[in-house]
Amino acid sequence: MVVTIIGTGLIGGSMAIAFREKGMAKKLIGVEADPAHRQKALEIGLVDEMMSVEEAIPLSDLVVLAIPVNDTLELLPHLLDHVHRQVVIDVGSTKHPVCEVVAHHPRRSRFVATHPMWGTEYSGPEAAVKGAFENKAVVICSKEDSDDDAVEIAESVYRLLGMHLLYMDAAAHDLHAAYVSHISHITSFALANTVLEKEREEDAIFEMASAGFESTVRLAKSNPAMWVPIFMQNRENVLDVLNEHISQLRKFKSCLEKENYQYLQELIEHANGIRRILK
Repeated sequence: MVVTIIGTGLIGGSMAIAFREKGMAKKLIGVEADPAHRQKALEIGLVDEMMSVEEAIPLSDLVVLAIPVNDTLELLPHLLDHVHRQVVIDVGSTKHPVCEVVAHHPRRSRFVATHPMWGTEYSGPEAAVKGAFENKAVVICSKEDSDDDAVEIAESVYRLLGMHLLYMDAAAHDLHAAYVSHISHITSFALANTVLEKEREEDAIFEMASAGFESTVRLAKSNPAMWVPIFMQNRENVLDVLNEHISQLRKFKSCLEKENYQYLQELIEHANGIRRILK
């Protein structure tokens, strides 16, 4: 099939690599607003050629929307205006606002809302990774609002990428994503700012940084152009999770202030229960 990828950065570029490697696409078309990304994606062979949305859609069987979620809200309705038989999937980290913006669009049923649960702190075409999606989960949201054949195509694509499929409605997805993804990024951003504020000598950070610190703060290198819109769109859920997170931090702070080391141990032992989930 002919696949158009709108946004040839980390996720879109990694999907392009997989499509080519798995022989899923006889032609890969890119749509890219950033001139430097457009040139780089062609240069490293992520796509065969670049076109505009209006040029690419009539030639395509599948359209992958892999751009920041605020841009998705603007582009998706326009994109569906040009769709007939084509299937459109998005790969963003928020789903409810996206589904809402096209809820009454006459071609809504050709759109499948998806979220492959993978990413890194890097961005741009050079960040694309081979084998990125293998053995990872993908969430397919509100599939009852999409045509059966569109859902089947999305499912087959993700299975070929080596992913296992989860299903939930868009609102539930956004709540769960706030817990397992969005709060992790806010925590990492906050920790990085804490260290940068307190530790003026950067050399000391590099000398003393352990693997634990590096893994915790790694997400702080993520692109703000991607994450600010995610926090905006999932604001209520993120605030709810943040309130709980701050409550937990206060418990640790109180233990140290009151020298209540027995309760501190109990808090850590309770946290160890995460092993049941993350083995």
